[in-house]
Amino acid sequence: MATLREGARMASALGRRQLPLRTVPSCASRFASTQADKPSSPSDALADLDAASSFTTPTPDAKEIEAFNSAEKNQSRNKQLPGNRYQYHPPKYYRGPLHPVQMPASSDPTARDFVPGPFSFPRLKHTYDNTIAPDLMTLTYTHVPPGTVAPESNKGVLREWDESSPYHKNRPRRGPRGGGSSRLGILERDIAWHNIPEIEAVTINSYAPLSGQNKEYLHVARAVVQAISGGFPEVTKVKHGVVQWGVRKGDKAGAKVTLKGGAAYDFVDKLVTLVLPKIKDWEGINASTGDDAGNLAFGLRPAWMAFFPEIEFNYDMYPARLMPGCDIFIKTTGTSDRQARLLMQALGFPFYGKATH
Repeated sequence: MATLREGARMASALGRRQLPLRTVPSCASRFASTQADKPSSPSDALADLDAASSFTTPTPDAKEIEAFNSAEKNQSRNKQLPGNRYQYHPPKYYRGPLHPVQMPASSDPTARDFVPGPFSFPRLKHTYDNTIAPDLMTLTYTHVPPGTVAPESNKGVLREWDESSPYHKNRPRRGPRGGGSSRLGILERDIAWHNIPEIEAVTINSYAPLSGQNKEYLHVARAVVQAISGGFPEVTKVKHGVVQWGVRKGDKAGAKVTLKGGAAYDFVDKLVTLVLPKIKDWEGINASTGDDAGNLAFGLRPAWMAFFPEIEFNYDMYPARLMPGCDIFIKTTGTSDRQARLLMQALGFPFYGKATH
């Protein structure tokens, strides 16, 4: 019964289905080629192609494939000369701008002083580029009319050439007699668009005079400097011994580290924003500090070191009795202490006292 029922269902489905009638146009037989219905061989299909075509080239046999694979293996072998002898090595020393072999730039990965990065842009550096540098150039702008001859301020200190040699022509004046460069000093250049003062390096020095007798002082000093700077410090040693103080030449005296680039700006930003505002009895930087070359320095007491965030959150790790202070030297590109103070004030450092120069 199931079979009969299934057969009846199929018959009714076929009855209801409308099959489309396919009509062939009458002109189809008129345009159809008599050769189209005949089977064509592969040689006839490629007859119209060029004789030099790659379609007519026979397939390679097994011997040719094996020879090709063996040649490819031989070419892929490492036949280069040993790299440690013949590869490029940058020169170890700089021998002047006229030497035929020049050292690559520090941004070149082949350079000896190459340091990868920067991987972040310091916030203080961004503020300097967008706000501080344009303000410094605007505040210190001095208009000089075209054709103005600058006065010679060091005419009595510098000596003229006697013109006894043709090499004296167009040469600058000679230095002071006897090598007294201290009388001349560094000439202060006016601030222009190409020499706006900025931070070049920051040196953190922690002096621990008892490091020669007790190594724990040295360990704590190195740990503190490394924590607040993020760089690996080097151990400093005593250059000159003093018998009255019990200091011998060659004894370990502390640790120091020098920060440059983005690390220097990050450290200065941390000082201005987090550390120095917490010191209630800190008056600021003495205005008379400086070396007449645009470099300023100030110190932090051992009790103030706990205000650094790297030490504050884990203060118990550093023994308070062994905690050292530190001296911070900020090296700028300014050519005088006046320009260095102007930059530091713009960055947020306060000054007190009377500036001597």
